Amino acid sequence: VLIPGIMEHIERAGVHSGDSMAVYPAPNLRAGEVATIIEYTRQIGIGLGVAGLMNIQYVIMRDSDQDDGDVFVLEVNPRASRTVPFLSKGPGVPRVEVAVRAMLGEALSEQGYSSGLWPSTPLVAVKAPVFSMSKLSGVDTHLGPEMKSTGEVMGVDTDYEKALNKALIAAGMAVPAQGRALLSIADQDKPGAMALIRELGEAGYELHATVGTASLIRGLGYDVHEAPKREVGGDPDVIDLIRSGQIDMVINTPEQISSNIRDGFHIRRAAAEQRIPCFTSIDTAHHAVGAMLEGGADYNIAPLPDYTAGRV
Repeated sequence: VLIPGIMEHIERAGVHSGDSMAVYPAPNLRAGEVATIIEYTRQIGIGLGVAGLMNIQYVIMRDSDQDDGDVFVLEVNPRASRTVPFLSKGPGVPRVEVAVRAMLGEALSEQGYSSGLWPSTPLVAVKAPVFSMSKLSGVDTHLGPEMKSTGEVMGVDTDYEKALNKALIAAGMAVPAQGRALLSIADQDKPGAMALIRELGEAGYELHATVGTASLIRGLGYDVHEAPKREVGGDPDVIDLIRSGQIDMVINTPEQISSNIRDGFHIRRAAAEQRIPCFTSIDTAHHAVGAMLEGGADYNIAPLPDYTAGRV
């Protein structure tokens, strides 16, 4: 069983893998966790009698910052997937060719490969989903277990921030180094959003927010322009603000209360129609902003073989 590479999702479990951003090589896995993933993958591949392509999704649950987490199998797909090109270019393994030859009865050893995890190449690759929400009226854009993306792009560079920024640019989701951000954060996500708010505030972003989120921002010591939700009324309301072209980025996480669900839907749809980067996951927004603030804009331009060979 040859494992060309292990990807790590930026978003936590609950977002469909096709809609999540993924990083190769996995930056935060511990040695024991990698060893467990390799062994589980080997046993599953042999047990199912797979000859060809297979992908497995794992969830890791950690109880502490020191110990290895428990590895759980989320799903096994004995087929090709949309990430085949991504995990062919990054590790430098021609997965389709190797799989087809294996299906025709040629052993991995006869093709020059051995079982186990293929060594990582000296690059970082980030996969970002691409959505067509602006063309699909009435479709909600928030991320969840139902897949909504229509494609994906790949950013490659020598470090994570540069690769992520390239992927975001290609996906039309890149955020400017400074600008105006509109935030409307669900109550259950507010504790996890504080670090992101601080990043935006320290970067000099002009912050706009709905009432509850504005209160959180003021409590953290940052200036904020309060924008009423459309359901409440006001002029201009939050939708007017987005449609006026004054906003460069929207961060909106779905609420669980029915009236707030409607408000959030209108906010996300307005952002999609204006082609403004709209993040519905705090994890994604945090990494996107971090990539810009930590040197992601200073990326390299080189052919893919130069990255895989370590010449960049």
